[in-house]
Amino acid sequence: MTAEQSPPLIAILGPTASGKSALAVHLAHQLNGEVIACDSTQLYRGFDIGTGKPTSAERQGIPHHLLDVLNPSQEATAGGYRELALTVLSDLRARKKLPILTVGTGLYLRALLEGLADLPQRSEQLRARLRASAEKRGANYLHRLLKRLDAPSANRIAPADTQKLLRAVEVCLLTRKPLTQVHNEGRTPLQGWHTIKIGLQPPREELYARIHSRIDHMLAAGWQDEVSGLLAATLPENRQGAANALETAKPFDFLGYRELAAVSRNELSLDEARAAIQQATRRYAKRQQTWFRREQNVKWFAGFGDESQLQAEILQWLKRCSGGSSDPCLWR
Repeated sequence: MTAEQSPPLIAILGPTASGKSALAVHLAHQLNGEVIACDSTQLYRGFDIGTGKPTSAERQGIPHHLLDVLNPSQEATAGGYRELALTVLSDLRARKKLPILTVGTGLYLRALLEGLADLPQRSEQLRARLRASAEKRGANYLHRLLKRLDAPSANRIAPADTQKLLRAVEVCLLTRKPLTQVHNEGRTPLQGWHTIKIGLQPPREELYARIHSRIDHMLAAGWQDEVSGLLAATLPENRQGAANALETAKPFDFLGYRELAAVSRNELSLDEARAAIQQATRRYAKRQQTWFRREQNVKWFAGFGDESQLQAEILQWLKRCSGGSSDPCLWR
């Protein structure tokens, strides 16, 4: 079966606040679909408002998958996401449902569609030696070392990004190959699906205005209370006091959560936190757009996914691509 003969899989790409979820729900109603979140932050239970999870009302009865599947203490990885997504796709295929991905994390989409390289496990011993060398030889040592081992990877990683530099050098040394070569070997791409990529490209100033408005709405909806409740909790496996507070979990690095935690500790005012979150979210949206522009075979649409006129335009485009059929099971 060729890719064109396989059942379709729709991936909706776009920056935060561009209306991906609203478009996905609309298409799911029209095309017998279900929604799959492709977002590293929405995997976590308890972190709801700030991660932009669609509410029950916003889902409009459409099943949503890969939300709330991890505890805060668990690590979200692209490989782990791929395994979960493959299980969901198998179920949707069996039930003849159209999968509709809402893509906030471009790396996760790439992992699902292109597969992942077989990378070695972390070596704490090697990392300790690299850290000691970096302390002895200066701040840019790891970046200089990676440039000798794999210049293309060094060009992609900022000199100040110590964690990514450590991992890149570690992989090069353990495999005795450039990281770029390792990433290009051993991938198993997604098979049995015909992927259709839809990109949302709203005007920048309107997007930034929506981002500000969305953050105000999140705060009005109780985001600060959500954070305060999380700070008061402890991880289920660690109930030994403040040293094991939920605040140490990875999700508190997400946009807004650390700032609002500072508000709870009276280290920031709410207005200061709001301004910081808005600025950080604008920057994040810009990084998302830069990543998505590198994706191939994307059909771009100017506007927001919750605009009825754009929804109708995208639906008609999809039907034209499928020979006019409203039934994705018949798409070829």
